[in-house]
Amino acid sequence: MRLSLLAVLFVAGASNADAPVTDLSTTGQLNEQVTQLKRLIQARGAAQVNLQQQINDLQEEVSELRGVTEEHSYKLDQIVDRQRELYIEIERRLSNLQQAPAPTQPEITEQPLVQEYGGSLGENEAYDQAVNLILKERRYDDAIPAFQKFIEQFPSSIYIPNAHYWLGQLQFNKANYNEAKKHFGEVISSYPDSTKRSDALLKQGTVLQKLGDTAAAKKLFQQVIAEFPESNSATLAKSRLVNLG
Repeated sequence: MRLSLLAVLFVAGASNADAPVTDLSTTGQLNEQVTQLKRLIQARGAAQVNLQQQINDLQEEVSELRGVTEEHSYKLDQIVDRQRELYIEIERRLSNLQQAPAPTQPEITEQPLVQEYGGSLGENEAYDQAVNLILKERRYDDAIPAFQKFIEQFPSSIYIPNAHYWLGQLQFNKANYNEAKKHFGEVISSYPDSTKRSDALLKQGTVLQKLGDTAAAKKLFQQVIAEFPESNSATLAKSRLVNLG
């Protein structure tokens, strides 16, 4: 009987010796480490989103600056062409004067030519003044009536689509989305060959996104990618589509 009791005690002691012991302090440390890791992942994700937004903003600025460069290059070509035409016209008129049979014969005066050329310069000066209100003087509110007046005075100008684009951008910055939509839409519908078409499509998509029309915004972003696959506007449109999901 005594031997049996000793055997039972021995077995019980062995079982207690083999039972695992849970270290509560170690478990708490692991939980704390997991929590810190989750916080780190969340913070890194937020930083990546912020960085992507900054990249998008920089790409938009580069796109706008590139558009301004293209405008100035185009304007320079136009000025050179006008000067060439002026020189040809002057040579033609001098030749006519030399071939005139008598000095009293009526001859075309230079005044009409000067007025015509002055009119062109007035158009360029008006456009440059409006653009400089944005790029140099940062007088955005004053730029709006300047572009509106330019459109009224020079409705056939080659810069009309650009003026509508700038008005759309200015109204967008003031959160006047319906006005911005009108001007970007004018560029898209009335000037399909304009150099500002890709930017106008992208901005119009952004306007529609602000107005809550996600489906229409996606369609325009896809149109930018389809029509201008290698442009900065297409890169930004892809980013917008990712954000829209």
